[in-house]
Amino acid sequence: MDWKNLLTHWPVFIFVGLCIVTAVQLFYYGYFFLRLAFYKQKPKTQSITHPVSVVVCARDEANNLEINLPEVLMQDYPYTHEVIVVNDNSHDDTRYFLEEMEKAFRQLKSVTLTQEALHIPGKKFPLSVGIKTAKFGVLLLTDADCTPASNQWISKMQDGYSEGKEVVLGYGAFHKKPGLLNKLVRYETFHAALQYFSYALAGMPYMGVGRNLSYKKDLFFANKGFSSMNHVPGGDDDLFINKVATASNTAIVLDKESFTLSAAPKDFNAWWRQKSRHYSTSRFYKSKHQFLLALYALSHFLFYPLLAATIIFFNWWLALSVFGVRFIVQAIVSFKTMKKLDEKDLLPIFWLLDIWQFFYYLIFSATLLKKPRSTWK
Repeated sequence: MDWKNLLTHWPVFIFVGLCIVTAVQLFYYGYFFLRLAFYKQKPKTQSITHPVSVVVCARDEANNLEINLPEVLMQDYPYTHEVIVVNDNSHDDTRYFLEEMEKAFRQLKSVTLTQEALHIPGKKFPLSVGIKTAKFGVLLLTDADCTPASNQWISKMQDGYSEGKEVVLGYGAFHKKPGLLNKLVRYETFHAALQYFSYALAGMPYMGVGRNLSYKKDLFFANKGFSSMNHVPGGDDDLFINKVATASNTAIVLDKESFTLSAAPKDFNAWWRQKSRHYSTSRFYKSKHQFLLALYALSHFLFYPLLAATIIFFNWWLALSVFGVRFIVQAIVSFKTMKKLDEKDLLPIFWLLDIWQFFYYLIFSATLLKKPRSTWK
């Protein structure tokens, strides 16, 4: 083999690399993401109303509960339901606030924990207590810092259940605020939802978000709750769903009235801590999910460096042709999915936000190695 002759053609290998990672990206867009882009909820011939137990865990969340809990309690859901708030060892005025709210809302039940659970880090123990306290078979979970996007939240989420469905995935969005960080956080949230909703539609559900998630109480106990993941500080939402969700038992709800909203992290450090908790659990996903997610992230990360290298060292119009094909497919998916998830204001800059993802992978890859905090607050 003539190595010298081969080395003189190294720019060709850069272009080939670009074509390979683009092909991988187009596979994900074509096989997974287009499912969400063109998804239409099938009309139900019969809608069944389920008794619902809303479960919220709170730790030193008096201020957030004062803002958000009334929106949960004043849902337009005239059928049987309850709202359970688990006060997990709070040191603020959470207990007194809940006691006053219980006097005004008969559907509210508070549970106060006064001792830490040994060897069970994170939110799993208080959430388990809330689930055990729940009287009804359909559980609807959210966080104390979340507010429903409408008074139809309970109604729309429970309507996701049909015969054979035991898990319903919802969208937990962030409030739209001025500033670059808000847009970066919301785009990352959208990008994650693009993946977990699309995978669910493809028959491979792998996670949900605790800000807006529903599943059957029987499913929780049939799988012994969080016992298999009690050693992991996080995972009360994504790891549990990764374990129990299947192609046949999982549904998604994309109605805008079913969304929840919460305040985006106010600074980069807060965002870093939030993502550290999430990525500390992804290493425990099923192997097939880890492989698919890692392959997508790697191809996404390599795309722009290879694109730039091809433009500089090989052929700029071939490079831009490859970019153009991906851009068109990505624009179609972004337009339709951002419209579905009510993130339309991000559409004009989606291409800049996609470039940002290269730096996002660089910055947040370190969280995969970081030891997660043992407390959830």
